Amino acid sequence: MKSRGFDPSSFTGRTTLTLFSLVKFIILSSLIVLFLNVFFSLYTTVSKPYYSSIKQPIFKFSSFSSSFSSSNSIPFPIYESNSIILQGSSSAPTPKNPSQSPAPSKIDKSPNSSPLPSTFSSLNSTDSVSLSASNNLDNSSIPYKYSSRTLIKNSSSSSTTSIANSSSSSPNDYLNSSITINQNPERPVVSKRSLPKGCDLSKGEWIEDPNAPYYTNSTCGMIQEHQNCIKFGRPNLDFLKWRWKPDGCDLPLLDPAQFLELMRGKILAFIGDSLARNQMQSLMCLLSRVEHPKEISSSEENLTRMFYQNHNFTIWFFWSPFLIRAEQSNHTIYNFPYWNIYLDEPDPLWPSHLPNFDYVVLNTGNWYTRPTLFHLKRTLVGCHYCSIPNAPYMSMRRAHRRAFRTALNSISNAGKHGFKGLTIVRTVSPSHFEGGEWNKGGDCVRTKPFRGKEAPNLEGLEKEMYKEQLKEFWKAKWEGSELGLEFRLLDATKAMLMRPDGHPSRYGHSANEVLVMSNDCVHWCLPGPVDMWNDFLFRVLTI
Repeated sequence: MKSRGFDPSSFTGRTTLTLFSLVKFIILSSLIVLFLNVFFSLYTTVSKPYYSSIKQPIFKFSSFSSSFSSSNSIPFPIYESNSIILQGSSSAPTPKNPSQSPAPSKIDKSPNSSPLPSTFSSLNSTDSVSLSASNNLDNSSIPYKYSSRTLIKNSSSSSTTSIANSSSSSPNDYLNSSITINQNPERPVVSKRSLPKGCDLSKGEWIEDPNAPYYTNSTCGMIQEHQNCIKFGRPNLDFLKWRWKPDGCDLPLLDPAQFLELMRGKILAFIGDSLARNQMQSLMCLLSRVEHPKEISSSEENLTRMFYQNHNFTIWFFWSPFLIRAEQSNHTIYNFPYWNIYLDEPDPLWPSHLPNFDYVVLNTGNWYTRPTLFHLKRTLVGCHYCSIPNAPYMSMRRAHRRAFRTALNSISNAGKHGFKGLTIVRTVSPSHFEGGEWNKGGDCVRTKPFRGKEAPNLEGLEKEMYKEQLKEFWKAKWEGSELGLEFRLLDATKAMLMRPDGHPSRYGHSANEVLVMSNDCVHWCLPGPVDMWNDFLFRVLTI
């Protein structure tokens, strides 16, 4: 057989094949790297939602929004007075500053308003019982000493009724309790620790807590009248005897001394609607076991500031129900005024204050069911419950997501101008109207939480808003990490969905008071399930 000689053409062919294989290898390797990068980025985001920081992937994609169908829900009236109601008047000991006078029963928003006293006494006997405190008392003179959020009777003290040890559920038993405050001289140690593997704070069940509640309207004078269910005679108080148990871990109760120590020298801001105020008042009531705040008068409308002098800690509350620029018009429909919502413009109230804050907690949602006109670049792009002929259409879901993005972008932009604080996004708080809508006889009369498979699924507009909030949160968290900003999630939606028993219903006002919404199944009683939000908040802050 004749041997084959050197064939240049065949050599060239093999060289071409080898180069082609190399190109294929490079392309496939790039695709694999891209896939793994995206996969592990999503895994990190979803499986560890409370990481203090996230490692940036090699590639980054921007999220997008789509149009969805609109909900047919009816505009929802919400109690939105921007004042904190105090029960009764105070005749507390004279403050250190002689110029400070006792607080009035309703906080005056004028520049000359007096700050809150450090203690409350001589409260109205029908809705609260006096409590006393003194910085000069030793532990032996205090009938109850401080230990986390439990009241423990001192053996040397006189006999006094303890809320923690009360097994009765009648209103009188709660109202007749007497509590004094222990000014603990030692600073507690606040340690930060990560969540255990498999822990999901947003999922779990409500378990019985015989030691609850940890305050009442007898010991906290900062409860909004509309949430003061004990005062207005709610007959069954078993709803107070529960605490949240997350899947895979425990959620410790907020320790007021540790919380105040963590906040020493800092500013915490709540931004949102009346449910944000609901949470703020719950926090102040929980902290009242250690210290009562004083109000700092402000000339700005829709702004409340409360100062804890012993800890140099300030709580700000901005009433910003849409989180963005919103202007109320003179036109009405269904006896409700129209709101002009500028989806791409930040609220002029709070973004300029952001560089002063160490922590920000924000929420929104409920107000988007009102008659609204949506604007982009000052042009009408949609409306909800409007009577404008041939008005353009935009779903509430899309409008809410666009507004939420603008609000979070305001925080990211503030990161370029000095804001380095931690932002916590609280998700939608579900309502529980049964037997009809809010204006058609709907009510919330259950007396226990849903358990196990009893729990309903989130539906309708609340479900849509919840999903859109999560999408915008993760987008903001990702982009904010490039600016050194931290975003964390306070996902209490599933937990609150299981608490149809925690709303005021008809016990948020007197029986002869006529209101547009006589049965309130939106807000939460104080004390009540909403206190869990601050347990959750404290845990998220200490990760």
